[in-house]
Amino acid sequence: MAKVNDRISTKVNQKRMKKLIYSILAMATFTLVACGSDHQHKNSASGSEAKAHGTTKEYTSAYVCPMHCEGSGSDQPGKCPVCEMDYVALSEHLNDGHNH
Repeated sequence: MAKVNDRISTKVNQKRMKKLIYSILAMATFTLVACGSDHQHKNSASGSEAKAHGTTKEYTSAYVCPMHCEGSGSDQPGKCPVCEMDYVALSEHLNDGHNH
């Protein structure tokens, strides 16, 4: 009787292990597809011209807030009046691959 119980236990454990392996493979496949399919960086090294991704001063000023807060943007370095993050140069912001 003990041998029968051991065989059943072994089969149950094998089924659990197969389910675990398939689950891990499914998650890994999903992660690779979701994270790698549409991610493109635009930078000066690739020769692509970066363009502003908005038309208001929050997007087109020489220095922009990384969060694009309403009313932010300046021709001079400084801090965003809304979130107090440091402004970044628009060219640097766009060449970092930042694209909405």
